[in-house]
Amino acid sequence: MKKDAPPRGSESIAPQPACPAILNEKHLYLTGYRGSGKSAVGRAVARRLQRPWIDLDDEIESQSGRSIQDIFASDGEEGFRDLEQAVLEAVSKRAPAVISLGGGAVLREANRMRIRSSGVSVWLQVDADTVLQRLHRDASTSRRRPPLTGLPPRQEIQTLLAKREPLYAEVASYQIDTTGRGVRAITNRVLQAIGATLDQPPKV
Repeated sequence: MKKDAPPRGSESIAPQPACPAILNEKHLYLTGYRGSGKSAVGRAVARRLQRPWIDLDDEIESQSGRSIQDIFASDGEEGFRDLEQAVLEAVSKRAPAVISLGGGAVLREANRMRIRSSGVSVWLQVDADTVLQRLHRDASTSRRRPPLTGLPPRQEIQTLLAKREPLYAEVASYQIDTTGRGVRAITNRVLQAIGATLDQPPKV
């Protein structure tokens, strides 16, 4: 897995003439904890690459006809993970797209295998303090996703990050440090990372 290079010059994104060859038959997956910017960055990257953008949580809600809160309330986390796995399998068989995954999509081995086999994965790395700041600015994210433990918010984030970070690393072809960066800067880093795969295969 390669880390993003240190910032150089302007953060503006140069026009992308074409999708990198390595992605012609593969999806680009964005992974990371909630609040890492997967949805906003995924939408921006898809626009630059002229590809469809899929938010896995949106797909789950659309296909089930229920909100994520309702799924957790009626089926529990295990029921939600079953649905998440089924929807990921379905979208992975579509035409190549940019796919923003839910923060816990990497928890199941079957999902990790599918991510690795069907695409290139970029891990948007974020620390607990940044997550808290971003969630406070975007209350809709907190409302959409119920707490997964009985812990205070900061402690829950720290606990879940410790559990999930090795799994994000396992599936990641690249990781991008999002700390202190906005959507444009993170998007630029993602484009630089996948551009670097033009003449070499991603880690699988």
